[in-house]
Amino acid sequence: MTASPLVAAPGSLVLRSAPAGLSEAQPRPPTIALAADPFATVRILQLVARVERGRPTRIADIVASLNARHLDWAFAPGVVADALLQLQANWMADYRNGSGIVVEEGPYGPSVTIEDSSRVDPWLIRQVARQLAACEDVLTAFSRRDGEGFDD
Repeated sequence: MTASPLVAAPGSLVLRSAPAGLSEAQPRPPTIALAADPFATVRILQLVARVERGRPTRIADIVASLNARHLDWAFAPGVVADALLQLQANWMADYRNGSGIVVEEGPYGPSVTIEDSSRVDPWLIRQVARQLAACEDVLTAFSRRDGEGFDD
């Protein structure tokens, strides 16, 4: 009597218990923030929502804070400035004035000033929610690629 050969069939993955001492760590690869990327923009806006209102804040200081808070990300000043300029444009479209988010050149480099009013926080929350929805769209599209985009 001969033994029948084992064949790997689709959906037949069987996992055993992990070996003792196997690390469960899930390190994240470093990410370079890109302009108009919703994942980067969420992080930028979440920090900007905490910036002191009514006084200029250097974009370089925002960049330094982002890089210190998100050690697995690298934020360049241009990427942060692009996000702030888009934020300024969104404000102008929603409120028809330029006083809410002001991006300008200051004596120590580019800065942003956020209006000190009760309408800013709810508006920023909506901006972050919009970017989070864009992240979900990207993740959904990524999960449906069905093997496309790989080099194999």
